[in-house]
Amino acid sequence: MELFDLSLIWAFIIGFGIIMYVLMDGFDLGVGILFPFAPSEQDRDTMMNTVAPVWDGNETWLVLGGAGLLAAFPMVYSIILPALYIGVFLLLAGLIFRGVAFEFRFKARSSRYLWNWSFAGGSTVAAFAQGAVVGAYIQGFETANGVYVGGALDWLTPFTVLTGLGMLAGYALLGSTWLIMKTEGRLQNWAYQVTTPLLTAVLVIFAIISVWTPFVDDMVRERWFSHITVIWILPALTLLCAFQIWRSVRNRFEGMPFVATMGLFVTTYLGLIVSRWPYVVPPEYTLWDASSAYESQLFLLLGLLFVIPIVLAYTAWTYWVFRGKVRAGEGYH
Repeated sequence: MELFDLSLIWAFIIGFGIIMYVLMDGFDLGVGILFPFAPSEQDRDTMMNTVAPVWDGNETWLVLGGAGLLAAFPMVYSIILPALYIGVFLLLAGLIFRGVAFEFRFKARSSRYLWNWSFAGGSTVAAFAQGAVVGAYIQGFETANGVYVGGALDWLTPFTVLTGLGMLAGYALLGSTWLIMKTEGRLQNWAYQVTTPLLTAVLVIFAIISVWTPFVDDMVRERWFSHITVIWILPALTLLCAFQIWRSVRNRFEGMPFVATMGLFVTTYLGLIVSRWPYVVPPEYTLWDASSAYESQLFLLLGLLFVIPIVLAYTAWTYWVFRGKVRAGEGYH
């Protein structure tokens, strides 16, 4: 007897893991995107030191979400991975380049510039690939009898390029507000200066995507524009978060810009979920169509109920230990 709808529970867990990854790895990817534009090499040292203690732990959420997706919704893997092989490869390659740069940059002397570009390039490629994957998800996938039948490059369209650029701008905004919170002096002033242009870029791209998306998919147009419902509170909250970022930067607040930027991501993410719910492989398969056997979901859920509190605990402890400002000459070596 099925006492609970485990597909719903797993959807919540995976959704939670994805947004935790976006928020926590997003700011260190954003720092990497901004890396080449920093005022000086010393400032680049400080930028890297702000994320060095936490970046690898942040990626735990990507592993958790990916493993949970495979366990609970195997059809998603069997369809979406063949559709996004190149995009996922670029994402992982970018993360690998960035990870290697963390370890080698502080040891290098004459070749440090190469690791600077590896860190920046890996972060940029990974962020763009994530945005393009989101765009491909919004577009939907060409399937027949539960099998992907489209081409290897169907995911790469003008729309997904735009969503990729939107993710780049969004992560850069998250990175600049993180630097406002974690640094001081010249680097913090520079972060204040770049935050408002980045916010403008995010809002412009967000507006274009919002106008374009209803023409990409009929279901999205029907859900948002057939009649006005409570879901319209999400765009309103998004604009409120954007206003709070602008106001906080103008008033030189340190923590609020980062918090408001996270709110911007959360409301946008919820808007994406609302647009596609309950389809996990749009436009045909719901999360119940794609789910594994009830017994498999239950067995794996029991183990995950122990893992998630541990991940949350060590994540909170890490951020508590490394709280406060990062100053020049201090940090990871």
